[in-house]
Amino acid sequence: EMPFDDPELPWQWHYYNDGKVYGDVSSDHTTGADITLVPAWKYCTGDNRVIVAVIDGGVKYNHPDLAANMWVNQAEANGSMGIDDDMNGYVDDIYGYNFNDLSGNITFDDHGTHVAGTIAAVSNNGIGVAGIAGGSGKGDGCRIMTCQIYKNGTATSTYNIAIAIKYAADNGAVIINNSWQYAKGSYTSDSKFRQNYSVLMDAIEYFESNAKLPGVIDGGICIFAAGNDAYNVPSYPGAYYSNICVTAFGPNFTAGSYTNYGAGANICAPGGENTSWATKICSTSVSNEVAYERGTSMAAPHVSGCAALGLSYALKIGKSFTREEFQNLILSSVHDIDQYQT
Repeated sequence: EMPFDDPELPWQWHYYNDGKVYGDVSSDHTTGADITLVPAWKYCTGDNRVIVAVIDGGVKYNHPDLAANMWVNQAEANGSMGIDDDMNGYVDDIYGYNFNDLSGNITFDDHGTHVAGTIAAVSNNGIGVAGIAGGSGKGDGCRIMTCQIYKNGTATSTYNIAIAIKYAADNGAVIINNSWQYAKGSYTSDSKFRQNYSVLMDAIEYFESNAKLPGVIDGGICIFAAGNDAYNVPSYPGAYYSNICVTAFGPNFTAGSYTNYGAGANICAPGGENTSWATKICSTSVSNEVAYERGTSMAAPHVSGCAALGLSYALKIGKSFTREEFQNLILSSVHDIDQYQT
């Protein structure tokens, strides 16, 4: 039995994998090839004081399975259009900001919306999917801030991405999910990457130092996808040593056929496989229904969702961490999956 009533939850094998599809044993699925989420929900399902910024395409903030868990800038929501009501330097940034157009007008994107659903789609609301830190249907889910850096599949400038990361820190986010990367092999050392992308690294370090949840964690957590080139070096910025770089496994615990891997990668999470729809990751889509996708872009939000759930539980029990302590806790809370690799 599923703990919540979200109709698509039984297809979210990445949360609870019993090795079956349609009730029959599946050769594509291995029992336990998931993130062991259902037992975790017995302790905590989320906390609306935890904010995750999705640095991606624009999240559909009025999606019926996301709306209740969106971060809302109340000063702007209750203010006047065209006016910077909260005087934070951004006009009409109600749910976040569009860093492509430099406006508060978010344009929806399937990729960003899918990522957001894995992190914190509203759970137990009888709609669509459940989010890892989506709460229990009582307004207690973690919140999603949308920081749009893609429009029609095209990324904004590196400078604007850096500004998006700073915006997230300055407006309450404590985790950033980055399901994007630069081309494979562009850089193979931290020093060369920093030399060429110093403004981006300054922004990431700013987030690490200035994004805080008082009494719980003293810095921000930066999570990146490793890339989908089946390449033996993960892509930057994820590969940079201080970031959490996420590779992907499928529903039988084997590495995704597409995933980058190797030195610079830190942790593996469900990213799905392409053998059938049932082996992909099920989450929210712009169409208000669900979509099945696969990639390290889908793996990274599993780690972001688990981080958000962990901080929610820390709030519940009055536990505090340094940023380094909490990041090490994430990276050590793992299955041993070597036995499944060939």
